[in-house]
Amino acid sequence: MASTASRLTPQTIYDVLMTVRRGDPVEETLARILSSWALGYGAMPLWLGLGEERFQTMLDYHFPGFPSDLLPGFALAIEPRRYDEMADLRNLLMQSQSSGSDSEELMADIVTVGCLGNDHLWQDLGLWCRADLSKLMSENFAPLAARNDRDMKWKKFLYKQLCETEGIYTCRAPSCEICADYANCFGPEE
Repeated sequence: MASTASRLTPQTIYDVLMTVRRGDPVEETLARILSSWALGYGAMPLWLGLGEERFQTMLDYHFPGFPSDLLPGFALAIEPRRYDEMADLRNLLMQSQSSGSDSEELMADIVTVGCLGNDHLWQDLGLWCRADLSKLMSENFAPLAARNDRDMKWKKFLYKQLCETEGIYTCRAPSCEICADYANCFGPEE
């Protein structure tokens, strides 16, 4: 397997995942996340933070017959002191599901864990570009995605939503356009 693993790229794993997928629209996004995670890209913990049993159930359902030994993944730890934060993020996402499907709950859990990384959310999730994350948000959390009508960076947007829920407003300017931190919240994520 060592020689096979050295030849794997996110694209090759993605291609294999897409050939065995069941056909659910979420599988394109999941395949990107899984293929990156398998090779150590992004900031996702072991089993994408889902736990081994739930991870395997997800894999068996969405990608039946996929050789799971191609997805060894990397074991990044979740800090216990962030569990309350995770619960708040998950609640925000769950309240904004597009249709209430099982795959949306799965994506809420994955996005929640991805928010704990230190980079842009699309990078922490192992997605390949910001458009992948915008698609994920629009398809799974349409009411929330519609509120990001000025294209704020997703992680900042999610945390801003949490702060506003609690009545905390951290921007020092009366509108985002004149805030000194505008470039940090809006614009390209390269």
